[in-house]
Amino acid sequence: MSPPARIISRRPVYDGWYRFFRLEVAMPDGAVVERHLLDNGSAAAVLPYDPVRRVALLITQPRAPVIAAGEPPLLEAIAGNLDEMAPDDRIREEAMEEGGVKLSHLQPLTNIWSLAPVSSERIQLYLAEYSLADRTASGGGAPSEHENISVFEIALQDLAMMQQSGTLTDAKTLILVQTLMLREPQLFV
Repeated sequence: MSPPARIISRRPVYDGWYRFFRLEVAMPDGAVVERHLLDNGSAAAVLPYDPVRRVALLITQPRAPVIAAGEPPLLEAIAGNLDEMAPDDRIREEAMEEGGVKLSHLQPLTNIWSLAPVSSERIQLYLAEYSLADRTASGGGAPSEHENISVFEIALQDLAMMQQSGTLTDAKTLILVQTLMLREPQLFV
């Protein structure tokens, strides 16, 4: 039986908003290969939805890679880095900060690898019901973070059409919308 792959060296390339490393990895076949690691910590994301009004709360914000690609802003689920907080506590805080919505009961789904070939990031995904009464603030993000977030309530039928047409392109959001469609199909008719 071959030995498992293992990291034999790690050299920092960049240490800023994220950390980026150049790795040497000993592969099971004996080869030593160069790989890269973007260490950006773990995160949480939530798709808040109102089952009575049949809408979901989503955001847009300027994302450098999307801007560089010349694409319009992505419609996204609310998300944020954990910064050493528990995922459920962090996502409740982010929901208020980014979307202006108070979330009580969270439905945990899974903890996904966002980009396993290069990133250490895991994202804990949640669904959460809310009502109009839970919209207690305007959202928009923390002013000190210059997030420039816009908040939208999107009809669930419109989200389903976006999912089916391929225009919903943020991966975490796509997974959350598809899961909601599977769990609560009656909300999309």
